[in-house]
Amino acid sequence: MAILPSLPSNQKNTRTVGRGFQSLFLILFTLLMTSGIGARLAYLQIIDGPKLRKRAESNRIRMIPKQPERGNIFDRNGKLLATTRYPRSVYLWPMAHKKPSWPVVSKRLAQILDISEEEMETKLEQAGINSASLIRIARNVNEAQITALKEYATELTDVEINTEAVRYYPQGRELAHILGYTRELTAEQLKKRKSEGYRLGDVIGQMGVEKAYEKSLRGEWGGQQVEVDGAGRPLRVLGEKQAKAGNDLHLTIDVEMQKTAEKALGNRNGAIVALNPNNGEVLAMVSHPTFDPNIFSKQKLSQKDWQTVQGEEHPLVNRALSAFPPASTFKIVTTTAGIESGKFSPNTVLQTYGSLTIGGTRFGEWNHAGFGPLGFVGALQWSSDTFFYQIGKGVGGPKLIEWTRKYGFGEKTGFEFSTEEAKGLVPDENWKRKVWKMPWTVGDSINMSIGQGALQTTPLQVAVMFSVPANGGYRVKPHLLKDNGDAKRWRDSLNMKPETIKILREGLRKVVSEGTGKALNKPTIPPTAGKSGTAEAWKGRSKQNHAWFGAYAPADKPEILIVAFAEHSGGGGGSVAAPMILEIMEDYFARKHPGKYQKQVTGDR
Repeated sequence: MAILPSLPSNQKNTRTVGRGFQSLFLILFTLLMTSGIGARLAYLQIIDGPKLRKRAESNRIRMIPKQPERGNIFDRNGKLLATTRYPRSVYLWPMAHKKPSWPVVSKRLAQILDISEEEMETKLEQAGINSASLIRIARNVNEAQITALKEYATELTDVEINTEAVRYYPQGRELAHILGYTRELTAEQLKKRKSEGYRLGDVIGQMGVEKAYEKSLRGEWGGQQVEVDGAGRPLRVLGEKQAKAGNDLHLTIDVEMQKTAEKALGNRNGAIVALNPNNGEVLAMVSHPTFDPNIFSKQKLSQKDWQTVQGEEHPLVNRALSAFPPASTFKIVTTTAGIESGKFSPNTVLQTYGSLTIGGTRFGEWNHAGFGPLGFVGALQWSSDTFFYQIGKGVGGPKLIEWTRKYGFGEKTGFEFSTEEAKGLVPDENWKRKVWKMPWTVGDSINMSIGQGALQTTPLQVAVMFSVPANGGYRVKPHLLKDNGDAKRWRDSLNMKPETIKILREGLRKVVSEGTGKALNKPTIPPTAGKSGTAEAWKGRSKQNHAWFGAYAPADKPEILIVAFAEHSGGGGGSVAAPMILEIMEDYFARKHPGKYQKQVTGDR
């Protein structure tokens, strides 16, 4: 093998092949790297710059939110019904659960505040680590809990204690279904309301006035913008936005009448509605069983609290807005349909009987004997069923249904609680064929003529019905907001003949002066007009009737109208419901005319 001679050590290497390519590669590589770095820097500065600056600011600046004070609620005379108190609440910084100390902190907080670690973790995760707001984990903390938190302050560095605006109802249970309550947003509600400015931990009206007027009562959040150090400790306040309080509301409710109505209804399940029949102002609205809305201002409801609102009698249900058969109060509509249809004159007289057999079915009289010959006034006075069977049969289903709808049944009244108010049910041919797969019959018209069958109405709708004869032929719009001028002015004329209104007013007055409503014929109140009703109803295997009475006074120039409804009370409307109305009217007129009317104090009714 040939051995090539080596070059002397002092001789230069003159080889140049490939050196130009290497230099060009290095230059190109350097240019590419420089261009890439420049492009990335330009992107970060120009395109991503605002977002990165915002992220940096969020790590340095925190917003301590200030909850707005919810608007107060007053009755028509300025008495406070709902306000705000300021208990202390416990908050966490959002990044707390990502720190190494979190397992120790969460256990300590769970022990002191009686909340689960999972619950805290969920709230912090919902807010997100970059949230600029403190996250509330407990409300209404007591002095013992505050003391314990301070004892472990060095351990609980991400915990803060602040006062918080919490709803308070000084009247307690007595206006629960009117005022409703506020409660922290659920996750589902938050998702729907986030675009409206609601945030995690925010409270919202869940029922009643609180829900109906949420936007007006809520107010606007404020807060402090605070600079913090790397450990999240506040350094200085950068700015502050004052929270804007919500608007105060003045209701049409008379709290004294409300209390009297609560007492009159007592422990019976049912409802009482009182309103001004001339403009629809609701003066009282009671539903029983009821609940204490203050329990919902707690962070967590106890088992006992849940039982008071989730019982089998459904305390959260507003029975004034729930539907039931109206029974003989509905004879106001049947009288109207009979005269207005032209089928019966105002002077009509019909023989009444112990029972009538129509279409092979026997329909009985409530006294099982009849009342002899009666006109419309006498039939209302004694609430004769067989008289109104004949009117219903003669008028026919379509005309009776038409007037039922004209009186406002089968639709919502326009009252503010639209999501809580039932429409009720006005059965007709289409409904019966769809539900029962059968045609409308004369028997359906007869049942409907006395407020039975499938007909369903709410106590508030029945009150609107009574307003028609009371004010001379107009439907009114019931409402709770005192300065609701549109609702006050809203009057829907039923275009009834003067003779029809005259017959109704005479008949309803006779009910009280000489008929089934004599419990209201007392010198302690002005002359009153009204109508009783006793609806057949079953509870389990036993028959337990609903009792109704509606009345207005003074009969010649009404200023107050009251409907009382006792659910499954047994007994008749004149004996069960009328005395409730008497108690309320006595209190009302004694307060309004103290020298003229004296409230009874025997209390044995």
